[in-house]
Order: sequence, then C-alpha cells, then structure tokens
Amino acid sequence: MIFKSHKLLVEHLKKKVKSSETIGFVPTMGALHNGHISLMKEAISQCDQLVVSIFVNPTQFDNKKDLEKYPRTVNNDVALIKKYINADNLTVYAPGVEDVYGKKTVAKTYHYDGLENVMEGANRPGHFDGVGTILEFLFKVINPDQAFFGEKDFQQLQIVKKLVEKQKWNIKIRGCPVEREPHGLAMSSRNERLSPEAREKAQLIYASLQLAKKYFRQHSIKNTQKLVEQLFEKEPDFELEYFTIASEETLKPVTRKYKNHHYRGFIVAHIEGVRLIDNTALYS
Repeated sequence: MIFKSHKLLVEHLKKKVKSSETIGFVPTMGALHNGHISLMKEAISQCDQLVVSIFVNPTQFDNKKDLEKYPRTVNNDVALIKKYINADNLTVYAPGVEDVYGKKTVAKTYHYDGLENVMEGANRPGHFDGVGTILEFLFKVINPDQAFFGEKDFQQLQIVKKLVEKQKWNIKIRGCPVEREPHGLAMSSRNERLSPEAREKAQLIYASLQLAKKYFRQHSIKNTQKLVEQLFEKEPDFELEYFTIASEETLKPVTRKYKNHHYRGFIVAHIEGVRLIDNTALYS
C-alpha cells in the first residue's frame, strides 16, 4: 500500500506488523534504479516487512536548481518496487513536503563528532543537517529494526550510524555494496540526466578509482591524488570537484599512510552539469 500521510502510515503499520515481526526500512528520494532494488532485496531477506520511503528532501539540497531538476517519478518507482518485492510484505510512504515539515521547511542542527565537517559537508553546507532531520522524522514514524543504505554515499552511511549512536535509537544500520552499471559507473538517480555520450564517458570516475586502488599500494597519498587529478585534467568534459583520501573511521583527509589503517578514496566529478560521487576502499 502507498501512504502520503505519516499518521495513516503509523496506524497501518500498527495493524499490519505482528509483534514478532521485524521491519526493514529503505529511505529513498525516488527515481529508483537497481541499486535501490538491491537494498530492498537485502532488507526483505533480513526482515519480515519492508517499508520504502520516496521523498525528495528539500533541506538536504544546498543548490535550488539541483532540487528543481531532481527527477520525480513516483508512479514508475512504485511499479518497479512491486516488480521485485512481494506486495504482502511491502509498504510505501510517499509524502508531500507539508506532511513531513508542516508549514516550515527547516532543518534541525546536528553534530556528528566532526564527520559532517569534511568532504560533502564542507562542500555542501547544511546538507547533513537535512539528512539528519528527515531520517529522525522517518525513524520515529516507521520505527524500523534495521535500515539499509548504499556505500556509494559512504560519508552519509557513517553519519547515519553516528546519528543512531548519539540518539541511542535501537536501529541497526546496514551498509550495502555499491551497485554499478556494466562499465562501472555507480548507479544513481542523477545518471538519468546524462546524455548517452556523457554516461559512457562517466566510466572514467570508476576507472580512476580502480587505478588509484592499485597505485596506492606502492605509492604515497600525495602521488596517488596527483595521478587521479592528472587523469581528469586530460578530460575537458569533466570538472573534478575533489579526490580525497581519508580515514574510513574519522573521514578526515590523510597525508601519510600507516600500517593496519583503513583508508578510502572519495571522488566528486561533474559532467554536463551533473554532480556524480563515488568511493572505494584503499589498501596500503
């Protein structure tokens, strides 16, 4: 069933979900693809019931044009979900902005022990306040046992874990591997805004991460970063916003490698005005 009212959703879940059953939750902003479906399949394999939210959250956009251009395809999204998920175990929540925020569309302020001050947080002020605001609302309404997030947004994944930890919510946050298109581009709703030519060229993002992964084993952080930057300098269709090597735990950029530490390469690049993100684990 599809609900646009959180009050009706709460009533429905009270009746539908037995006391012995668990709820898996997959929050989305719609324009669904196989990456989202993989999260849903994992959720329903781990839990008895699945709740999927479809909501383009205005408070996590620092760019109004980006918000306006973000695809909204609720009917197609629901049809895609039902193609893969048994409707008996499925509930969809697709609200309007007022049902979530009331009369004032304003984000709360959150502190994630510094995880919010680097990379996406530094480049998109207020973004993770918006993420925290919508997730707090959804978690309280749905009361899930587990929530599932893709590792493509690895910084967001770490921040959600920190949010749950600090709020002392009894929710298990599950990170799931990045789903990719055949040539390696991370699946994203934003990919739909690319021309076929740009979509093909965008495989450079994944290719650069794979090259960095191999190079990093034998070379310094500085030289690995330089290698990736040089790759994009040769491609005039791209604008490289950043390539950062950071600690997986703290997300702070690092300048020196140490044994037995976990690192990750984070990249953001623009092509045809579309902002694309990706990341990969790095091993020294």
